[in-house]
Amino acid sequence: MSNDVFVTSLRNRIRAMNRLWEMAASDLTLDQINHHERNGVIPMAFSFAHFIKIQDGSISMQFLGAPPLWAVGGWAEKTGVTVNSIGREETVQEMEQIRFGDIDAWREYQSQVLARTETALVDLTEERLLEVVSAGLGESMKNSYCAIVLGGVDTPVRKLEVLECFVYQHGLRHMGEVELGRALVGLGGMTS
Repeated sequence: MSNDVFVTSLRNRIRAMNRLWEMAASDLTLDQINHHERNGVIPMAFSFAHFIKIQDGSISMQFLGAPPLWAVGGWAEKTGVTVNSIGREETVQEMEQIRFGDIDAWREYQSQVLARTETALVDLTEERLLEVVSAGLGESMKNSYCAIVLGGVDTPVRKLEVLECFVYQHGLRHMGEVELGRALVGLGGMTS
């Protein structure tokens, strides 16, 4: 596969995945996104907050050299999120308490994050993907998908892994949760 084909494929996969996130948020009501099925099951609000905030941080800091939109835009207050944590270190019991107070504010934040990602994707090249952003993941990430991809936490992390692990694969994983959550509240999936 030529390098241009790979870069184009990665760009297109991320764009398609982000389209699913747009579609998934477009018809949810506040009650639906906050629906808590039962103890031990996280609401869709967690999947949205967790993934979109991580995409925001990954793209903003690693590709655009900017602070995350969440941090500078007052989005915790605007969205009325009840648990303002990423959810990486917290327990399921803690994160199943997350709720949004304003679904329209959430959709606006998500739209800005996806637009920022699109900005980063436009200038994507093989050379940029090979740039190292970190000497390793750190011990707290030893059980993460990215650590499995890299073969451990001490392997250098490139922009390629940022996009593949923290954006694309991570987004698809949590989209599965959203699709199940949508089914639980009587909505359909976004693709066949």
